[in-house]
Amino acid sequence: MTSALLPTLDSPADLRRLSRHQLRQVADEVRQKVVDTVSQTGGHFGSNLGSVELTVALHFVFNTPYDRLVWDVGHQTYPHKILTGRRDRMHTLRQLGGVSGFPRREESEYDTFGVGHSSTSISAALGMARAAQLKGENRRAVAIIGDGAMTAGMAFEAMNNAGDPHAGALPDMLVVLNDNDMSISPPVGALNKYLARLMSGKFYTAAREGAKSVLRGAPPLFELARRFEEHAKGMVVPGTIFEEFGFNYVGPIDGHDLEALVPTLENLRDKKGPQFLHVVTKKGYGYQPAEADPVKYHAASGKFNPAEGFPKSAPGKLTFTQVFGQWLCDMAEADERLVAITPAMREGSGMVEFHKRFPKRYHDVGIAEQHAVTFAAGMACEGLKPVVAIYSTFLQRGYDQLIHDVAIQNLPVVFALDRAGLVGADGATHAGAYDIAYIRCVPNLSLIAPSDEDQCRKALTTAFRQGHAVAVRYPRGSGVGAPIDPALTELPWGRGEVRRQGQRIAVLAFGTLLHPCLAVAERLGLTVADMKFIKPLDADLAVELARSHDALVTVEEGALMGGAGSAVAEALAAAGVTVPLLHLGLPDEFIEHGDPGKLLSLCGLDAAGIEASIVRRFGPSPVLASAAAA
Repeated sequence: MTSALLPTLDSPADLRRLSRHQLRQVADEVRQKVVDTVSQTGGHFGSNLGSVELTVALHFVFNTPYDRLVWDVGHQTYPHKILTGRRDRMHTLRQLGGVSGFPRREESEYDTFGVGHSSTSISAALGMARAAQLKGENRRAVAIIGDGAMTAGMAFEAMNNAGDPHAGALPDMLVVLNDNDMSISPPVGALNKYLARLMSGKFYTAAREGAKSVLRGAPPLFELARRFEEHAKGMVVPGTIFEEFGFNYVGPIDGHDLEALVPTLENLRDKKGPQFLHVVTKKGYGYQPAEADPVKYHAASGKFNPAEGFPKSAPGKLTFTQVFGQWLCDMAEADERLVAITPAMREGSGMVEFHKRFPKRYHDVGIAEQHAVTFAAGMACEGLKPVVAIYSTFLQRGYDQLIHDVAIQNLPVVFALDRAGLVGADGATHAGAYDIAYIRCVPNLSLIAPSDEDQCRKALTTAFRQGHAVAVRYPRGSGVGAPIDPALTELPWGRGEVRRQGQRIAVLAFGTLLHPCLAVAERLGLTVADMKFIKPLDADLAVELARSHDALVTVEEGALMGGAGSAVAEALAAAGVTVPLLHLGLPDEFIEHGDPGKLLSLCGLDAAGIEASIVRRFGPSPVLASAAAA
């Protein structure tokens, strides 16, 4: 029986001491470790299974961490973490205080660049390669980018800069395109494996450069030879566009074939200038259920039995994402002007049913948030009513377009902001902590924060029927299970509502934190208002409550600085009303990954934390005092 190799590998240096023929066994053991880990912790699954061989080959060939590996998105890095000293901590993956689901510089020297959003790897690797040039260091920078991330303009901006001969000496860097959106077709077989090794080898390079030197003296012949080379390569490989950016293109090759990967990477490691390697992998590779349904097996939401695959989801309360998906279809039936736009988040944003029912009105623009916003603006100019379904954290990437192309032109675009507030295990890169602050400061742009599922549907209807841009923010997961009115009913514009009348202190709640506030109010005898609108704020209600109470408390699941509480303070100042204020929200720090409920508790935004903050600031309420006396 063959002894296990993975327990002997505490770092990539240990991996590099193995023989090449042992790498297959290492890859198999790493893949099993990924399955065992994710089945217990949840997390991204298919992409990590697909990147195993590529990760093993990269750490075997390159002298990491001296050579820099820069991963894109980061949801394909579990094999990388297993091989870089975190194998025995993988059971803590995505848990508070445990291993992050994405690369983090503070976690390991092998995590050279922190990521969570896509399409940053080539820019970062280019920066590292240029830094190595300036410092006189003979190190290589490698960007590993997925085919989906290549849809973003930022990736091509970086490539254009890297291959620009006028920007100085060309950097020694390698871009690895991990293409998992296509099957491994015949061109990736034996012939292409041979061509990849040939084109990455020294003989081909020397012959090509020698021919260039000779032919430069005869420009017409040089141009003819250059074009012939491009078209000859283009007959068997789709690399012409990358060559035009100044990269030497190699591939595509089978990203699961270590006998092809290792020698090709070794050849490219020793070449000067920008190199581009195209590898084709299969999401979920090596685990049959994930290979058969890579969409379903993109990520595991919780534990599962590896022998059985993901369990069927039991029916439960509707999530806010499902509420949005149902509303989108219903509103599309009612108004043919509605068009829906997503930056590559069809499933995550709840748009699968809409895509099936209204395919001509569905637009997936790829991982291109800037384009998504301006594309929506263009549609709005022509009388359509665009709904951009986008995570709060990803709208940050389209902020200039939000201001310049939508708000300044006062166009009626609806932004459905999923994952507002804390998102749990995905951590700081995915938390929707800043949308309140960055939206409420922009003219011609409104923001609604519904407190339950029914109010979310009404908020979306309200937003859609306005003549200007409106964003609706709602959290990940389910709400309180509020019954949903199927009618397309609007909320009174800009008006909040007192949900409980109490004394002494009034709590102004924004969004789903209304419910723990109501629980606290029952214990302390407080007034609670469901504010609903962050912009326009119901300033009349805020002033009325300030004048009739001794103090106000604002509660929001967003950054305190510039948030909804700040809006209340500004409104009171404008009205000349002075009252003690307590603002509760997310602190001025990045929140760790972990269980969402635990994170809210650590931020003092669960019922116990809200109550403790109020009592600490204002003392026990009359209700509590009388109960204690009795």
